[in-house]
Amino acid sequence: MRQLACLLVMFAGAATAAAQQYTGGPYVPTPQAVVDEMLRLAKVNADDVVVDLGSGDGRIVLTAAQRYGARGLGLEIDEELVQFSNAEAERLGVADRARFLQQDVLEAHIGEATVLTLYLLPAMTMMLRPKILHDLKPGTRVVSHDFDLGEWRPDRKVVVDLSEKYGTSGAFQSNVFLWTVPVRIEGEWRVTAARAGIAPFRLRLKQQFQHFEGGAAVGGRIVKLQQGEINGATIRFELALPRNDGGVRRLLFVGTVNNDAIRGEFRPPGGEAIGHWNASRAAARLPGPSRPATGPRLRRSD
Repeated sequence: MRQLACLLVMFAGAATAAAQQYTGGPYVPTPQAVVDEMLRLAKVNADDVVVDLGSGDGRIVLTAAQRYGARGLGLEIDEELVQFSNAEAERLGVADRARFLQQDVLEAHIGEATVLTLYLLPAMTMMLRPKILHDLKPGTRVVSHDFDLGEWRPDRKVVVDLSEKYGTSGAFQSNVFLWTVPVRIEGEWRVTAARAGIAPFRLRLKQQFQHFEGGAAVGGRIVKLQQGEINGATIRFELALPRNDGGVRRLLFVGTVNNDAIRGEFRPPGGEAIGHWNASRAAARLPGPSRPATGPRLRRSD
């Protein structure tokens, strides 16, 4: 019987660890200094909608509403924490801008967010990555406390020094990561330029989050593009296009993507704009990342 009891205790411990891995972990409040840095790094303002996944005691959404006048939504699986957060919104006089719902974040509709905040263990964060890329509009800022998004490298990282963390006093640090959701541009595009001497050409692009590579089919040859970058719905890249005299002309193209069309301008690197360009998607849009399957209900660490 004693051996059986020991086995049951071991099994319960393993089950708890597994549950925390897939539900975000035990409730741990985000230090207020980290909350302040997350909102500062995301440049939150009164026009923003801040959605916090695993909102805990609501401090991220409440701070955004109080300090910046932003609207906010906190999603939390713990009913008592949801009740506490809504009561705090009433007490602080921001209930018209900040609300909290009891919901599994894997099932949440997050498309209205202009800023998304996270403090979840890595397994849950990675489960959410396809949803973040699929559901959020290009240009949405994503801010995470301590845990990154794997191969999707952050645009910025800030280290916050703390005198207390996890309820313990001492010298600690927290990492704050920022990403901007990129528009999806992978595929083939037909490009025309409003300037004599630049013939229509095709772009073939391969995307890796906020970076892309590829080439332009120009006059029977492929010209590799350089420095392909995406910032929300804006893309930029350089091309060395052949000239009629046999030389090449290096140009920087900057454009805004709107569904299956791009409009922008081009210029010599470091120079002024000398023309405009347009592009249309030449083939059906590639499917975006699928929504993650509904998994175990969420318990997070914010």
